[in-house]
Amino acid sequence: MRSLADGATGVLPLKDLRVLELGHIVAGPTASLILADLGADVIKVERPDGGDQARNMPGAASGFYFFNRNKRSLAIDLKTDAGKEVFRRLVKSADVCLDNYAPGALERLGLGYGDLAKLNPRLIYLAVKGFLPGPYEHRPSLDELAQMMGGLAFMTGPKGRPLRAGASVIDIGAATYGIVGVLAALHVRDSTGRGQMITSGLFETSVFWVGQWMARAVATGEPSFPMAEIGQSVRMGWGIFHLFDTADRQQVFIGVTSNAHWERLCQEFGMPELLADARLDNNAKRVAAQEWMLPLVRQVAIQFSGAQLQQKLEKASVPYAPVQRPDQLLDDPHLHATGQLLPTPMQDGRTGNLPKLPFNSSDYEFGIRRPPPGLGEHTREVLGEAGLSQAEIDALVSAKVVLSGVPEK
Repeated sequence: MRSLADGATGVLPLKDLRVLELGHIVAGPTASLILADLGADVIKVERPDGGDQARNMPGAASGFYFFNRNKRSLAIDLKTDAGKEVFRRLVKSADVCLDNYAPGALERLGLGYGDLAKLNPRLIYLAVKGFLPGPYEHRPSLDELAQMMGGLAFMTGPKGRPLRAGASVIDIGAATYGIVGVLAALHVRDSTGRGQMITSGLFETSVFWVGQWMARAVATGEPSFPMAEIGQSVRMGWGIFHLFDTADRQQVFIGVTSNAHWERLCQEFGMPELLADARLDNNAKRVAAQEWMLPLVRQVAIQFSGAQLQQKLEKASVPYAPVQRPDQLLDDPHLHATGQLLPTPMQDGRTGNLPKLPFNSSDYEFGIRRPPPGLGEHTREVLGEAGLSQAEIDALVSAKVVLSGVPEK
């Protein structure tokens, strides 16, 4: 387990920040998760009639429990005049508001950035949308659509079979870039006293991620080809940059990216004849010799189990990686040793070891301050902090403008 540096405060850097999240499923909740883990008081504003759709999605609503730790839930009907008025009251003391609603949805309710900034000029607003403002901005979008339209699916799948990545990478990426914009806006607000509107686009995130291939097209004048068609080693320029089968039917990726790697690989695996072969004494030659060289290396690798192969590669200090399923990461020794998995309360009393944000600080540690909330679990608490009396809150509950829920079991 990592320890804090001498002089560390252990105080999360955004502890004085209040955030209103109008988010659902992945993109919006990811953005506020980053702020929440960094210490912000995130109030998740949900519909009383079911809340975030992720609460009822396949997979035992597991995604909800990953993206919504360290938040409070306020269940309020924003389609009612009373609900809008309560929300506007909360906005007056908020630092950040964010959403990933469909284009124009909040504006039609009179709750868009222009409306809210009049109430609180210091408000920083993040909208995670399908597209940045422009000809496409009216279109609804999704992670998968952005991967298709933004070139990523084309580059990922084999020829004629575009394939989305195996995670919601564009939702998560767009949310993360949006938070970069929010943090920059907070820095500017320190000197100007004014907030601003940040929009992050799913399509533009996908485009940014294939920027290296756009640059290649400009530089070579050639059309893009899927990575599978280009070939792993050819596209990266290395003689050995491949998956190798093992005796126990596992797969280990090996990347030989220097002559020193090649020398140590040959020595550790007893291949003196390959090390002495002048046709393989630099990377360019190894690339040219792949057709006959790779089968010889594969014949050696498959003699070992996955664990044995990794042990020898570790000893030789040659880059390698086992192919792992996400469920296998639950038992990964490095993740456990570094405390990178947080025990997170989930549905039906289960606890899941789920990932922290992928960076650390010498000054503070991430943790679970609040478990993922039940729908409307903090409605009374939040409204009381906003100055509403118990009688006023009772009236809102009776009118079904807000829902006062109970904690998840």
